Amino acid sequence: MSERKPLSSYRAPGTWPIWFGIGLLRLVCLLPNGPALAVGRLLGRLAHGLAGSRRAVVRRNIELCFPELSPAERDKLALEHFKALGMSVIETGLGRWASIERLEPITELVGLEHLQRALDSGRGVIMLSAHFTTLEIMGRVLKVNTAPFDGVYRKNRSEFITELQRSGRERSVERTIEKRDIKRMVRALRDGRAVWYAPDQSYNRKGSEVIRFFGVPCMHTTATSTLARLGNALVIPFFPERRPDGRYVFTFQPPFENFPTDDLVADTYRYVEVLEEHVRRVPEQYFWIHRKFKDLPEGYPDYYADLDALK
Repeated sequence: MSERKPLSSYRAPGTWPIWFGIGLLRLVCLLPNGPALAVGRLLGRLAHGLAGSRRAVVRRNIELCFPELSPAERDKLALEHFKALGMSVIETGLGRWASIERLEPITELVGLEHLQRALDSGRGVIMLSAHFTTLEIMGRVLKVNTAPFDGVYRKNRSEFITELQRSGRERSVERTIEKRDIKRMVRALRDGRAVWYAPDQSYNRKGSEVIRFFGVPCMHTTATSTLARLGNALVIPFFPERRPDGRYVFTFQPPFENFPTDDLVADTYRYVEVLEEHVRRVPEQYFWIHRKFKDLPEGYPDYYADLDALK
């Protein structure tokens, strides 16, 4: 493992605005949950008004996935998504700094017996999730209610941002694994460990296939099937939900049966199906700000070619 630099070593002037933001976030997280999340919603409203290009991406994704909505309904969902993003900033801070005594009373774990039964079998477990805006707060409560597990992270172009993300996530998981380090994931699974894995964001074409998401062609990695095979692992989908009353519900589903098969595409579509089902439950909480339908092979449309009208 490469040697890591402590966060305190990042002192270049380019990091000062980030440190200032971290300080403000730390102060906001001292507020009770209700007022703290209200600050997050305000941040989201501001971002919605200022981030024209990102707002256009969100609107295009919603337009593609929910064509049955009217333009006004899509715009409303886009605004709700930005408010959810704003709250996710606060929740990231709570995931890093809040005490478990503060988090447990507002959190409910449903179906945890599926995970415990899988771990008791001695096999590794892929905790299969996705990028929802509540991603960073849910791990802390899991940590005190189940066996130690590992978490996958994605490197940022900024080493400082990568270390911020990884160190925050390590408040919840025992070890972090970079998403391209397949060998390390497989070793963890073969050792009977659980690995928290979210493979829903678009990938380049290597190791991916075009699989429709909400009926729209989309690049999806087929790595879940490969990991399950190489790691002799069970696959348990689980998804978070932020309730209107400020509570959080994390639902574990039963493990996929007869998984993996010899059909990587069919295996991946099983994940896409359960993901779509949960997105429909809480559409504002999914990460629409990401260009979900990019990097398609030649012959498919470029869904982000002209976004000016959606800004």
